[in-house]
Amino acid sequence: MRRIAITNQKGGSGKTTTAVNLAAALGEKKRRVLVIDLDPQCSATSWFGLKNTEKGVFRVFIENGNVLDIINQTNVPNVSMVPASPWLVGVEKALAGEVGAETILRRHVHTIPPDRWDYLLIDCPPALGILTINALAAVSEVLVPVEAHVMALEGLAQLVQTVDVVKERLNPELEISGILACRVDGRTRHAQEVVEQLQSRFGDLVYKTVIRENVRLAECPSFGKPIMHYDPRSYGAQDYRALAAEVIRQEKRRE
Repeated sequence: MRRIAITNQKGGSGKTTTAVNLAAALGEKKRRVLVIDLDPQCSATSWFGLKNTEKGVFRVFIENGNVLDIINQTNVPNVSMVPASPWLVGVEKALAGEVGAETILRRHVHTIPPDRWDYLLIDCPPALGILTINALAAVSEVLVPVEAHVMALEGLAQLVQTVDVVKERLNPELEISGILACRVDGRTRHAQEVVEQLQSRFGDLVYKTVIRENVRLAECPSFGKPIMHYDPRSYGAQDYRALAAEVIRQEKRRE
């Protein structure tokens, strides 16, 4: 099971959009996907149409609940989910100063049978707090969505530094496996320049796929559907299918 955290501390980067639609696209390609929503805003949970999930993954952090007991099947083929809840807002304060707080999620992830799912995708909150650190400690790969805007590059440097620190102190196998340019407006030179800057700085880490600015992609959360189900022919659906194909090709390189 490949374990991938999807994270960027900057809001509006396309993090949740990528978690939901990459999961759906991988599921479409017959990969079994488990999504963990760590964002107190519960956007991915709502997007998959899950309601009345009580405390969700909060139970893992505060009540030592069994993660296997809170897995829900979504209405998307081959995609299951550990839902978030607004209770997650209190995790930072509740775990302050607790020994081993950074690795709670890792201990629970290790109880998941590795042959039950092909992918674990974690949608992180838009902050580099205890929840994101838990995600980085529990995975082996980081996928970083980046808005195609020059201001987004500044936050990326901070995230790379955080990944390096977690790798050194908590998780030696942690690597950034891909950087994804999102909200790319092909009509502007600025967006293309940002993509070129990413490629210049990070080389092959930058996915060849870019997620184009797309009205249909912005609409689909309101209907509780991933873009492949909402508008299968849209640019958004095309782009996330292409991303899933790239991610799958990485499987062979990691064997």
